[in-house]
Amino acid sequence: MNQRVTVGLIGLGTVGSSVVQVLTQQRTLLQERCGIDFQVKRIAVRDRHKPRSIRVDPQLLTTEVQEVLTDPEIDLVVELMGGTEPARSYLLKAIEGGKHIVTANKALLAEHGEEIFTAAARHQVDIGCEASVGGGIPIIRAIKEGFVANRFLSIFGIVNGTCNYILSRMTAEGGDFATVLQEAMDKGYAEPDPTLDIEGIDSAHKIAILASLAFGVQIPFHRVYTEGISRIDQADIRYAQEFGYKIKLLAIAKEIEGQVEVRVHPTMVPSTHLLYSVEGVYNAITVVGDQVGENSFIGKGAGGPATASAVIGDIVEIGRNITQGSVLRVPHRSYLPQHVRASAMRNIEDIVSEYYLRFSALDKPGVLSKISGILGANDISIASVIQKGRREGGAVPVVMMTHHAQERNVRRALQAIDQLDVITAPTVLIRVENFTR
Repeated sequence: MNQRVTVGLIGLGTVGSSVVQVLTQQRTLLQERCGIDFQVKRIAVRDRHKPRSIRVDPQLLTTEVQEVLTDPEIDLVVELMGGTEPARSYLLKAIEGGKHIVTANKALLAEHGEEIFTAAARHQVDIGCEASVGGGIPIIRAIKEGFVANRFLSIFGIVNGTCNYILSRMTAEGGDFATVLQEAMDKGYAEPDPTLDIEGIDSAHKIAILASLAFGVQIPFHRVYTEGISRIDQADIRYAQEFGYKIKLLAIAKEIEGQVEVRVHPTMVPSTHLLYSVEGVYNAITVVGDQVGENSFIGKGAGGPATASAVIGDIVEIGRNITQGSVLRVPHRSYLPQHVRASAMRNIEDIVSEYYLRFSALDKPGVLSKISGILGANDISIASVIQKGRREGGAVPVVMMTHHAQERNVRRALQAIDQLDVITAPTVLIRVENFTR
């Protein structure tokens, strides 16, 4: 006899519809694999009469979220509405009522995770959040369970498919940012308001969650350095290729000497690394553990079916915990609550990286020596230089790749260089990741 777990949903958009559809289609498979009959009892929506892509029993739909949050027969609430409010209030209400939670809401967890996880521990309920990062990629479960014997050294990856699509198209087709962004919007790969994606905020939410889980720390979201792709120029894409790199929007987290650095920015990735070849809307996440070394996960980072796969994975895991009486089997935040610590966050000025620098300089004798002199005075050594398009008296690009340098020194040097009378435009800086540190 299959045991029953009753589910309530908040939200029936793209992901919610896929969750209901997959739970229905795979009902027998799920019963065969875990001996549980998952039944959707109530779905909270804004409009009960809105046309939908799937057939849903009208009796399941309600515009009153409280019918999901307070129904004593619902064991598990799945939140798929997005945003921080009222989602935060709804989840806290459900937790207070003893209901287990599954959410795909990365913004909510990145900005209010401490409050939500603390409430869940107090009320002894489970939270599943696999779908909040990487779509169908099981990265959170891998960090919390698969790599539990490892101290994590770093996590880095492509966690936003919209940005990866735009940069892939710009690299392959030579289009400018605005044109390719419009193409992405026309194809449905970018939202009508793409700000969260292209300015790196979506990626910052995701890396904040992963860093918290991997390093056992609280990550104040406002401390995550965030830079988007809207200023990426075709010239930089071409020069990157000449040096053997591609520009990707990377989310990076590292723990170095007790400090955690968490950042999102355009990054040059070498042709020798797997991330170089990840194109289109795909996501790729690499974790580096002290025992297993480097492991990479690649898959669809968004879309209804892929995200629903992760949501249902959480539903099944929590369902198993309920039926076996093993709630809180795995700590919400990977570490036991008493071992989750406040993080010593490393400021962006303190990081050490290699750098790509593109100067716009007048074509006059001595310009290169002036630039290199200021760099040298700030402990920045040059690895290679490209200078093209010689024009007597006009501005030409001077492109340099540096060895490892501290960001604070690089910023101080560029401030001085940009004040030179031979420099005609602000210097372009892109960090370079060769994955050697």
